[in-house]
Amino acid sequence: MNKLRQGSTMVAALMFSFFAGLSALAGAAEPYQIDVILPQTGGASFLGKSEQHALELVQKSVNAGGGIQGRPVQFNFFDDQSSPQTAVQMANQVLATHPAVMIGPSIVSMCNAVAPLVQNGPVMYCMSPGIHPPAGSYVFTSSVSTHDLENALIRYFRLKGWTRIALITSTDASGQDAERGIDEVMNLPENKEMKLVERVHFNPTDVSVSAQIERVKAAQPQAFIAWSTGAPIATIFKGIVQAGLNVPVATTDGNMTYAQMKQYAAFLPKDLYFPVGLWAARSAGVKVPPEVKKAQEEFYAAYKADNSSPDVASNHGWGPAMVLIDALRKLGPNATAAQLRDYLGHLKNHPGINGLLDFEAVPQRGLSVQNAVVTRWDAARQGWDTLSQPTGIPLAK
Repeated sequence: MNKLRQGSTMVAALMFSFFAGLSALAGAAEPYQIDVILPQTGGASFLGKSEQHALELVQKSVNAGGGIQGRPVQFNFFDDQSSPQTAVQMANQVLATHPAVMIGPSIVSMCNAVAPLVQNGPVMYCMSPGIHPPAGSYVFTSSVSTHDLENALIRYFRLKGWTRIALITSTDASGQDAERGIDEVMNLPENKEMKLVERVHFNPTDVSVSAQIERVKAAQPQAFIAWSTGAPIATIFKGIVQAGLNVPVATTDGNMTYAQMKQYAAFLPKDLYFPVGLWAARSAGVKVPPEVKKAQEEFYAAYKADNSSPDVASNHGWGPAMVLIDALRKLGPNATAAQLRDYLGHLKNHPGINGLLDFEAVPQRGLSVQNAVVTRWDAARQGWDTLSQPTGIPLAK
């Protein structure tokens, strides 16, 4: 009798556990999935891997805070292999599921290749600051524009008394965009005393730029802007060192990664400058709104808890993701692409790690030269020093 009772009790316990498990499964909220296209392999993987890491930290932080109205966030990663053609293939796979939003790609050429596919949605948040989407479109872009970064950089040079500038850019989409931006900035009335004493170009696949660097050296510039990313910038840095060109060198914040600084340590220019978004402004003398400071503290705390340090790719991943998460929390997980686009298009004074975003003032981006500072790599402490206020005005000594 006791054995029968024990058996009945065991069966009842098993049935209770079974139905409790079913109930838990039924009550578990379905993840809100966001597809992400980035370069996990190929020449731009130094960016893609850091961007993926940033999004994984966002996912952890957001889900610890309740997700999106109780639904956990899940980022799904697609590797575009640093190729525009592959980026289009990955985008078509994502679009087949009819999402409201996707993040990526990460590079100008990839974003430009995918953008025509989303003319009617979904929202596409490109992680490169080097594209300039039309106002009201479904394409948004991360961080401070390359043109505004160049504006801050040239202002910093001018106020330092460096008026003779040389420029080298690549012949690809990123280089062409950079050169257009430099020309626009140099033509501003405030920069009438600035002179571009030499401009040279190179193909990203070139293994040497010694001839171009010799031309630059002969022009006797006071500062040199080398605007390219990844392996090509290593070719330029080597050329600078080999030619003995000893002037301040500035490059795009696309190279502002710890991986590159470590890999290129043997041939980095002595004075290497980076114009960058406000996220990198860690000096006590830099004016940062308190709401922005709080967003930055959360950003850095997430990395500290992970025993790692953020760089520019971290900013490119974290910034867009947090804007989108905030929008989805307010609109709800059933928001359509059109609703999300319209919400973002009118978003103002949103505290992000680069400043108070205002998408009405700066469509599709929310940030301007007011959100750019100039930094310099400090090889001794293995970090970047902030040298300017927003807009590039040098910090008072």
